Amino acid sequence: MIIDFNTIAETATPHFKGGEGVTHSRTHADGNGKIMLGRLEPGCNIGYHTHTTSSETILITSGQARCLYDDGEETLTAGQCHYCPQGHSHSLINASPTEPLLYFAVVAEHRDRL
Repeated sequence: MIIDFNTIAETATPHFKGGEGVTHSRTHADGNGKIMLGRLEPGCNIGYHTHTTSSETILITSGQARCLYDDGEETLTAGQCHYCPQGHSHSLINASPTEPLLYFAVVAEHRDRL
């Protein structure tokens, strides 16, 4: 199955998961999960949230990111990946004051677990 992000309309979601600014994304969702291309402009973030029924993998494709993860913090650059397993919490923050943060994310639902 091909997912062509060029044909998926970009959405702008203010204060996504309680975060600051606007999250821009092109999302394919089918009930079993989501596959997204996303962008956070400088000063924007996705709020801290818990994955109770899903896990999320985020690949940074351009820019600098910070992830608050459970009780810690991680710094990521292009080519690095952050993983938030089911039952854990995280946020995604654009760590650059001047450049957008571009990322590819997969959220997989786990209905039979926890």
